[in-house]
Parts: sequence; C-alpha cells; structure tokens
Amino acid sequence: MPHLTLAQVESLAVAAHEGQTDKAGRPYAEHLRAVADGVRARGGSEEQIAAAWLHDAVEDDALSADWLERAELPRAVKDMVLALTRHPGEAPEAYTRRILATPGALLVKEADLAHNADPTRLAALDAPTRARLTAKYAHVRALLGLPTP
Repeated sequence: MPHLTLAQVESLAVAAHEGQTDKAGRPYAEHLRAVADGVRARGGSEEQIAAAWLHDAVEDDALSADWLERAELPRAVKDMVLALTRHPGEAPEAYTRRILATPGALLVKEADLAHNADPTRLAALDAPTRARLTAKYAHVRALLGLPTP
C-alpha cells in the first residue's frame, strides 16, 4: 500500500487543525508550516517533514492515535509523532527521554521549539505567559541537549 505523499500529509494536517489557533490567536496551520519548514531548513528527511506536519495532531486531539496507527505512513513517521505527543501530567524528563530515544524526533522537536520561542511570536503574548513559556522552552532545550538559540 503506498504511503501518503508530503502534500497529502500537509493537507490532512491543515484540515485536522482547522479552526484551531495558537496562544497568540493565529491559525494553527501557520505553526505546522513553520515547523515543517524548520525541519526542511535543518536538512530533515521527508519522514521528518511529515512528522512535523503531524507533530501536534494526536496531542491536540485533531487526529486520534488509532487514526495514526492505521494511516498509510511509514512506521518512522508514526513513531516520531507518538514520541512528540505529550501525555497529560507527563514530566518533561520522561517526554524528552522518549524524544531522544526515537530516531528523527529530536530534529522535529528542535524546529518546534525554535518556532515556539520565536521572539516575534512570543511578543504577541502577555508578559507572564511570555516569561512562563520562555522558561519552559529553555528547560526542554536543556533536557534535550540543544544549545540555547
């Protein structure tokens, strides 16, 4: 059975997140595109780019884990998406260990964190939220062994 193309994955992800916005009120698809572009710019594979498009789909209940399991996607894409899916109440240490243990997932998370921590994006938030998220992203970067941007 053939796998979904990158264009199909992009369309699917955008449709799944339709109507969702980020913390600044922007369409969520803008974040997905920025992460996919960030993975591409970092030399990521097609599988990593596909995972970037889907990286928040299960966590945000845009698509179910069951859907992901049945989807016509390479196992590596499914594994990366599952690794990048935070579980309710999960400690950052457990989350980052899973990312580090999953081939390809670290690059996707690096692109995700880069967009999340973009100063232009953070500037749209109130000061307490901006400070909280900046600290959170820095902590996750440290746990993943990523340099400070």
